[in-house]
Amino acid sequence: MAQPKWHHRYAEVNGVKLHYVQQGKGPLILFLHGFPEFWYEWKDLVPEFAKDHHAVAVDMRGYDLSSMPKEVEQYRVPVIVEDVRALAVKLKAKKFVLVGHDWGGVIAWAFAGAHPEMLDKLVIVNAPHPVVFARELANNPAQQKASSYFNLFNSPQAETFLSQNDFGTLKGIMKSWATEADLKEYVANWNHGLTGGLNYYRAAKLHSPVDGKPGPGTSELPQMKPIETPTLVIWGEKDTALLTGNLDGKDQYVTHLKIQRVPDATHWVIHEKTADVIQSMRDFLAKT
Repeated sequence: MAQPKWHHRYAEVNGVKLHYVQQGKGPLILFLHGFPEFWYEWKDLVPEFAKDHHAVAVDMRGYDLSSMPKEVEQYRVPVIVEDVRALAVKLKAKKFVLVGHDWGGVIAWAFAGAHPEMLDKLVIVNAPHPVVFARELANNPAQQKASSYFNLFNSPQAETFLSQNDFGTLKGIMKSWATEADLKEYVANWNHGLTGGLNYYRAAKLHSPVDGKPGPGTSELPQMKPIETPTLVIWGEKDTALLTGNLDGKDQYVTHLKIQRVPDATHWVIHEKTADVIQSMRDFLAKT
């Protein structure tokens, strides 16, 4: 398969410079990555959806080639949502499809609550609805244990721990699917700094009570209006960080919801089951 030609661009929005990659023409489809990835997470989906869309994968603030503000409060969810809104306006999109994974999915949920008039459809991959996740983190001991890494990520030691042994921990979570070429790209990205990505956790004050200490939980994540945008949730059921309890009761908060469970995939379903993810998205986008 020929290497796609990436078109790298920058946009000045909301007080930061965002780097993004784009291909294709047509209605906008905007991809938001999670931690610890960057625009490259979508390298297989951008060329596919560029066949009939203006496909854009952005480096969110704090990542890779985008601006990295120092203040933790610059990574609060409403601030990132405004980045997305301003970028979509800059790209001249009146309505668009928003796709998010992990933290990108959290931002996508919040965007759908704040700006439903801008969205045609919403695709979420292994990212919990904020209200559902707050419930799980408060009441589900299994999710509390699975989220114990929050407490490390909020600590001053997080960068040192994750960087040691040439990013050994981060490489380890990707070892089941990442090629040597992939890891080279990720290490280059991580060498730009991990603080921006970790500041998403810090700004949201995410804490797991697994250690017996009460914490602010997800109090900084916005309370949400019911989401009326047609929404597809794709979920790798073997995700060890975000458990399937996060799928229970989602339909209370999303009016037009389709859940596509992938039983033999993990949090990294985009990489492990790329063709299946593409097909699910194609089927969903084709429906009026």
